[in-house]
Amino acid sequence: MSSSLDRETRRKRGKDARRATPLASLAEHRKSERDPIALLESQAATRVPELVPIRYGRMAGGEFPFYRGAALVMADDLARSPSSGIVTQLCGDAHLSNFGVYSTPERRLAFDINDFDETHPGPFEWDVKRLAASLAVASRAREFSGKERRKITTSCAWAYRETMRQQALLGTLAVWYSNVEITDELDSIHHELDSTIRARAAANIRKARSRDNIQAFKKLTEVVDGKRRIISNPPLIVPVEELFDDVEAVYRDLAERLVAYRATFQWDKQVLLDQFRIVQFARKVVGVGSVGTRAWIFLMQGVDENDPLFLQAKEAQRSVLAAYVDGPDYENQGRRVVDGQRLMQASSDIFLGWQRGPDPNGDMRDFYLRQLRDGKGSAVIEAMSPGGMELYGKLCGRVLAYAHARAGDRVEIAGYLGSSEKFEGAISEFAEAYCKQNRADYALLKKAIDSGRVAAQTGI
Repeated sequence: MSSSLDRETRRKRGKDARRATPLASLAEHRKSERDPIALLESQAATRVPELVPIRYGRMAGGEFPFYRGAALVMADDLARSPSSGIVTQLCGDAHLSNFGVYSTPERRLAFDINDFDETHPGPFEWDVKRLAASLAVASRAREFSGKERRKITTSCAWAYRETMRQQALLGTLAVWYSNVEITDELDSIHHELDSTIRARAAANIRKARSRDNIQAFKKLTEVVDGKRRIISNPPLIVPVEELFDDVEAVYRDLAERLVAYRATFQWDKQVLLDQFRIVQFARKVVGVGSVGTRAWIFLMQGVDENDPLFLQAKEAQRSVLAAYVDGPDYENQGRRVVDGQRLMQASSDIFLGWQRGPDPNGDMRDFYLRQLRDGKGSAVIEAMSPGGMELYGKLCGRVLAYAHARAGDRVEIAGYLGSSEKFEGAISEFAEAYCKQNRADYALLKKAIDSGRVAAQTGI
């Protein structure tokens, strides 16, 4: 393990990697003859067929929604780019909408990465590139100028480099505990925020605090014949009773699966889960890129119906990075997600766990489970000014550095990054180039829909 080496040796390894792969080379985007639609179709092969058109429809909503859903396409591109060779645990899909606020177990609002479906070991800069390119794509959608876009992406990469430099100087426990509590963060940058941004941030925090099990309970359920039931809203939410004939057998199977899931987290949380009983569950369509993977929500009840717990089980398939980088063979893809999240995130959901079982066709499926809503919230990109986008990008770059420092060799990464501005310049240049690539790929999706190659269902 590199962490067993002294600090200077680790820093030297980073500098050696920089000589082998200069910072300027990270700007390079190598075009290829890959077919982005074929890559998306390869993912559709393992998904729920009737939901796949919804995925294409959501991706067709604009260049940024397309970017969100095209993590596999970008992974294929990144694999052709010059690599630092410095590997850490990656988020794997570090676009700006996969960062946001959530409630910690201590009921504080933290800001961090909040989606780990694609987590996998890989070159650290892949996450930085995906984040920076997402800022460029979102900024273009907001019609920001090229100069404004470059300032935003440069600031993001600078925040990552500067934070990693600071983390490299800290002790191991200090790095592990590094986090962003959103109220403290807003107080610290209060002078950088105009009144509009401050008001919007305060409103978003209030909204996030209200997104809990009680809020989900009120929004997603109703009383039918004296019983609390999940509201049917096909195809987005479909109760299990509408999907299977032998519902009793399905609930017996679910009870067994919950026992297996229970065993994947700490004993005290097992005791907590035991105080809830299953009421009903339903299939739910989630996200953009995730649409078509199997996702379920579970309504649980504690002492009475006013004591709810909503859990979400989301199918975990092979990471989009797995085909392009060396890494372990995961026995359970749900555990891959959970382990990656626990490693990279400063504080994780108390009900985070995993499970495996057969689907109705007998095919084994992996899942990870967590609370459906626990103070979660993300920035409203459509309302961001250039200044707001820059501040948000810097915050995302900072927490990404925290995650990489926690999961990898912070000293080696800092040694590679150095003290010049070459890294952020290269990342910004790459982001702009990939913004153009994404635009071209999005046009191909629109063409594929128009020609009938893929079916898209819009407005859902």
